[in-house]
Amino acid sequence: MRLDKYLKVARLIKRRTVAQDACKGERVTVNGKEVKPAYRVKVGDIIEIVFHNKSTKVEVLALAEHIGAGEADTLYRVVE
Repeated sequence: MRLDKYLKVARLIKRRTVAQDACKGERVTVNGKEVKPAYRVKVGDIIEIVFHNKSTKVEVLALAEHIGAGEADTLYRVVE
């Protein structure tokens, strides 16, 4: 699954276009490396998102094309 889509489906970022802009703006890293929105997310990847001096780091636990809002937090685990 593409990184920008994962960020939207997991509800880490509200809209896919915002997720794409964040990746292009070098605010998203995967396993410590800057990546493009088309990066293929895998289970076990560590994603870090930096917005307005706030950093969120999560580990990918599962991938899903569609998931309900109440279950979105089952796709990841907050690391820090």
